[in-house]
Amino acid sequence: MSDYSEVIRKHRRDHLSTPHSLPRGVHRYFESTLLAMPIEQVFDFFSRAENLEAITPPELQFRITTPMPIVMGQGTLIDYRLKLNGVSFGWRTRISAWDPPYAFVDEQLKGPYAVWHHTHTFADEGGKTRMDDEVLYKLPLWPLGEVAYPFVKSKVEGIFRHRRAKLREILGV
Repeated sequence: MSDYSEVIRKHRRDHLSTPHSLPRGVHRYFESTLLAMPIEQVFDFFSRAENLEAITPPELQFRITTPMPIVMGQGTLIDYRLKLNGVSFGWRTRISAWDPPYAFVDEQLKGPYAVWHHTHTFADEGGKTRMDDEVLYKLPLWPLGEVAYPFVKSKVEGIFRHRRAKLREILGV
């Protein structure tokens, strides 16, 4: 996995000049959300790990198993349990970059993906905050795992759609 992490970090630096720089089998999900709150408040919400449970679809039965409170920062490890289609599994992420209130990155160390690299960036837009999410992910058992890509893509999009709606509800924006 670490070899892909370096390729993905390079991709983050180079993706505008070379948009097709992802390694084979790595998929990209991107979305941008404008929230009518100052950047510090939005980042504060995302810097509290327990808020992830509140914005995850209930059918995933997502729960954090790392003891609370979790102090977020570079190197923080967070363990979760969730269910997908009735199958329960663990997931461990590491905060691999931490730059408050502008960005942080979580990377899967253990879980359902061969690669999961989620970059959260926050930008001040005149008192509002533009929050960008970029997820680079690779399915396990590549290339055989690609048969599940349409299903996984739909699930990832659904999770972020739910998340957007919950953010607007919780943050009142």
